[in-house]
Amino acid sequence: MTTQMRQIGFGMLALIGAGATWYFNIQFTLERGGFSVSEFVQACYVNAASSSISNDILVAVATFLFWSYFEARRLKMWWWVYVVLTFTVALAFSFPLFMLMRERTMNASKES
Repeated sequence: MTTQMRQIGFGMLALIGAGATWYFNIQFTLERGGFSVSEFVQACYVNAASSSISNDILVAVATFLFWSYFEARRLKMWWWVYVVLTFTVALAFSFPLFMLMRERTMNASKES
């Protein structure tokens, strides 16, 4: 697979990740007449299935942030941007966006 195809794939996944998560975040906010972090976290643990997926995502977030810190330093990327995006948008957006920008950075360094 070419680097251009990977970049398109990561870009599409980032857009899908933002849309798929924010649709439900907006629904949650509208249902409650505003956004509350504590209510959101409580809603993530209403049953065993939601608790499982919430914990799964928390471990995935920690793993992504741990790995991306070192990878961003190695490639001289702005790691803090992806931390902010992870917690303000979604991991489903920040992770593929990081992979897109990583691909672009590595491709640019090959060309120079």
